Amino acid sequence: KESRGRRGDSPWLRCCGGGEPRPRTVWLGHPEKRDQRYPRNVINNQKYNFFTFLPGVLFNQFKYFFNLYFLLLACSQFVPEMRLGALYTYWVPLGFVLAVTVIREAVEEIRCYVRDKEVNSQVYSRLTARGQTPSPAGHELHQIGLFDLEVNCLTKILFGALVVVSLVMVALQHFAGRWYLQIIRFLLLFSNIIPISLRVNLDMGKIVYSWVIRRDSKVPGTVVRSSTIPEQLGRISYLLTDKTGTLTQNEMVFKRLHLGTVAYGLDSMDEVQSHIFSIYTQQPQDPPAQKGPTLTTKVRRTMSSRVHEAVKAIALCHNVTPVYESNGVTDQAEAEKQYEDSCRVYQASSPDEVALVQWTESVGLTLVGRDQSSMQLRTPGDQILNFTILQIFPFTYESKRMGIIVRDESTGEITFYMKGADVVMAGIVQYNDWLEEECGNMAREGLRVLVVAKKSLAEEQYQDFEARYVQAKLSVHDRSLKVATVIESLEMEMELLCLTGVEDQLQADVRPTLETLRNAGIKVWMLTGDKLETATCTAKNAHLVTRNQDIHVFRLVTNRGEAHLELNAFRRKHDCALVISGDSLEVCLKYYEYEFMELACQCPAVVCCRCAPTQKAQIVRLLQERTGKLTCAVGDGGNDVSMIQESDCGVGVEGKEGKQASLAADFSITQFKHLGRLLMVHGRNSYKRSAALSQFVIHRSLCISTMQAVFSSVFYFASVPLYQGFLIIGYSTIYTMFPVFSLVLDKDVKSEVAMLYPELYKDLLKGRPLSYKTFLIWVLISIYQGSTIMYGALLLFESEFVHIVAISFTSLILTELLMVALTIQTWHWLMTVAELLSLACYIASLVFLHEFIDVYFIATLSFLWKVSVITLVSCLPLYVLKYLRRRFSPPSYSKLTS
Repeated sequence: KESRGRRGDSPWLRCCGGGEPRPRTVWLGHPEKRDQRYPRNVINNQKYNFFTFLPGVLFNQFKYFFNLYFLLLACSQFVPEMRLGALYTYWVPLGFVLAVTVIREAVEEIRCYVRDKEVNSQVYSRLTARGQTPSPAGHELHQIGLFDLEVNCLTKILFGALVVVSLVMVALQHFAGRWYLQIIRFLLLFSNIIPISLRVNLDMGKIVYSWVIRRDSKVPGTVVRSSTIPEQLGRISYLLTDKTGTLTQNEMVFKRLHLGTVAYGLDSMDEVQSHIFSIYTQQPQDPPAQKGPTLTTKVRRTMSSRVHEAVKAIALCHNVTPVYESNGVTDQAEAEKQYEDSCRVYQASSPDEVALVQWTESVGLTLVGRDQSSMQLRTPGDQILNFTILQIFPFTYESKRMGIIVRDESTGEITFYMKGADVVMAGIVQYNDWLEEECGNMAREGLRVLVVAKKSLAEEQYQDFEARYVQAKLSVHDRSLKVATVIESLEMEMELLCLTGVEDQLQADVRPTLETLRNAGIKVWMLTGDKLETATCTAKNAHLVTRNQDIHVFRLVTNRGEAHLELNAFRRKHDCALVISGDSLEVCLKYYEYEFMELACQCPAVVCCRCAPTQKAQIVRLLQERTGKLTCAVGDGGNDVSMIQESDCGVGVEGKEGKQASLAADFSITQFKHLGRLLMVHGRNSYKRSAALSQFVIHRSLCISTMQAVFSSVFYFASVPLYQGFLIIGYSTIYTMFPVFSLVLDKDVKSEVAMLYPELYKDLLKGRPLSYKTFLIWVLISIYQGSTIMYGALLLFESEFVHIVAISFTSLILTELLMVALTIQTWHWLMTVAELLSLACYIASLVFLHEFIDVYFIATLSFLWKVSVITLVSCLPLYVLKYLRRRFSPPSYSKLTS
C-alpha cells in the first residue's frame, strides 16, 4: 500500500527473474537431483544489476508525476513556439537532479553489494552424500515514507496553483490569438512554482541524516539499511516489540528449584550444593545385622536423595553438548580427556538448556562429555559417572516436552527422564496436589517453568518398548502416529521430581527506555510467544506497565458469545493495560475486529502472548488501518521478520538468534536502549529538518514565481521571462543552494535535552512541522516578499530595464540569505560558511553577468540604498513577527534552550 509507505519491488526485478513464489523440493545429500531453475542460496539486497541499473533508476524517477513534469518542460523547449530561453535553462537543472540521484543510487547499490558479499562469504555446512562439508554461504525492500507522500501532495497543490495562474493570465488577455499556446508558455514561465530542486534536496538530506546516525558514538553499531525513511522515526505512535532477545537478553539464569515440599532460590543454592556433596562424599554404611522383609519395603527417602534425583535428572535430560576449546592445551584430545573446566563451553539449541546444565555444574554435578550414544557426569569427588543414551525424544512445539532413556553403566539401571511444559506434563505425572499451583506462582514471578519427571524401567520392559519403537519407525503408513503412540505408552504414571524456573534477564536500560517512549506519547505493544504469566511478569519488570496501572487479563475465549461478554467486561475499565493470548485474539478479530481494535488502541499498553509470527504482522497491519498512525516494529529473530516488514519503520536488534531481523529491517541496532535515542534525537531532528528544508525550498521557488507574475501583469500579461539564462540556474544552485541545504544541520534543542524531555516528541505526532497551515504561512510569506521585491524594483528602477533585473535579483538573493538566517534555530559553523560563501559568490559573479546586469550601475550608491530598502521591507516585518511570537507565544522547546 503505497499510501501507507508500504514496501514494493521494482518491475525491473520482475522482468529479471523475480515473481510469485513457487513451491520447491529440496534434495538433501543429492546434489545431482538439484533443479537448476531455482536461484542460488545467496542473499541479494540490490535493487538492480549491471544492465538494469540506469534504465531502472530512470524508470523509478520518471514514473512519478513530479519528475515527469520537468522532463516534459525541458522537452517542450525544442518547440520554437514554446521556447522561453536557452535550452540549458531547463536541461541543466534536470540533468543535475538526475546526476545526483544516479550517484546516490549507485552508492546505495555498492553498499548493498559489499554487505551482501560479506554475508554470502560466511561458512555453513552443506549436507552431501559424504556427510557435511563446509561451503560458502543468507531482495531488499524499499519504502516510500509518509513524509514523501505529504510533500508529493503539496506539489500537486502547487501544480494546481500553476494551472490556475496560467489560466488567469490568459483570461486577462481575453483568450486573444493563439491562447492555447499562451497557456503552455505561461505554464513554462511559472514552472518554478514547483521547485525542481525539492526532490534532490530532500534525498541529499536523507543521506546526511543516515550518515549522522551511523556516526553517533552513543548508538554504536547502528546500521541504516533504508536511507529513504529517516523522517519516519520522528512520528512513531505505536511501537510493537518482541520480548525474548529484544526486551530481554535471551540469557537464561536458573532461579528456582521446587520439590513440592521445599523450594530453593538463589539465596539457598548452597543448600542444594551441600546435599549433592553429602550424597557423593558420605562413607558407606555397614550392612544391617539382620535381613528381613522390612528391609525390602519402600522407605521414605531423605531430602538429600530427593535433591540428588532432581539434579541428576536435570543434568541428564537435555540436548546440551560440552565442547572443549584449546586454552593453553596444545593437544585437543588431551584437553577433552582431562575435561578442563576452563576450556569447556556448552552448546545447545535453546538457552534454557544451557542455563540448566550450568546450574547443575554450580551445585556439583557437571556434564563433562557427550556424544551420540553416551554422557559423562563428574561428581564433587571427581568421580566420572558414565551413562549410555538408549533413546532420545527431542522437543517439538507440538509435544512441548522432551525425553531421554539412559542406562547407568555402574549399576545397569535404566531410567526414562522427561521434562516439559506444565500443560502437558500434568497429565503424565502421578497425581499430586501442588503442581498446578506452584507452576502458576513461579510463572507470575516471570520464570519460565519446566516440569521434570522420571520412570525406572526394568530390562525386559525396555526391551519390549524398543522392539515396538523400532517396528513403529519402520512403518510405511501413519509412521508419526504410531511412533507417538509407542512413546506415549511410557509416558504414564511418571514420578514427579521437581519444577525448574529460569528467568530471562532484562536488557540494559530497558526500563528507562520504555519510560522515555511512554512519556513521548508512544504506545508500546509487546508481542511474544511466551505463556501469559511469564509475559505479564516481564511487562511489569520492564515497566511496560506502570505500578499504578491496572491490568486486564483477557480470559480465554473460544466462540463469539464468550468474546462478546469479555469485550463488554473490558469496555467498563479505563486506563487499563491489556493482556491477551493469541487464541483469544484470533477469536476477537474474527467476530469483533473493529470493537476490539477500538478498545485496544485506547490502552496505555498491550501484551499479546502465545502470539504466532503471522499474528504479529496482522496486528501491525490492523493498527495502521484502524488508526492511520505510523508504527515501528522491533525484534531480533526470524519470527519477527514478518512484523518488521509490515511496519512503517522496522528496527532489528542484532541478538543471539542470528541476523534475520537485522537484515530485514530498515534500521539495525545492537541494543534495545538505543531505540530511545534513535527516535527522540535522530528521528525528531530528521523530521523537523526535512519539514523546514522542504518548505523553504518551496518558498524560494514561490518567491521568484511571484515576482514573475507581478512582472507579467505589469507588462500587459506578456509571457516574457523576468530572468533568463544563468540567472535562473544560479539562483537555485550557486547563490542559495548551500545556505538552504545547511538547514539539515539545524536543531532546536541539544540531544541531551531531547532525551531528558521526551514530551518534545509529542509535538511531532500531530504532523505540525509540515502541515497545510505551515504550508499556507510560507505561501503567504513568499507572495509578500516576492511582491515587495518586484514592486520595489519597479518603483525605484532608473531608465533602463536592466536596472530592474539588477535591483530585484540582488534583493531576492539577499532576502533568501536573510530568511535562512531567520529560520535557523541553532547556528553551526558550516551554516555561517555557507551564508558568507554564497554572498561572496554572487558578488564575484556580478562581474561576469554584464549580459543581464549593468556592472557600472551596481557600483553606485543609488543601487546600494535601493537594494537595502527593498530587502529591509521584505524581511524586517518577519523578524519582528518572530520576535513577538517568541516573546508572547513561545514554542515548547524554547524554555529548554535558555
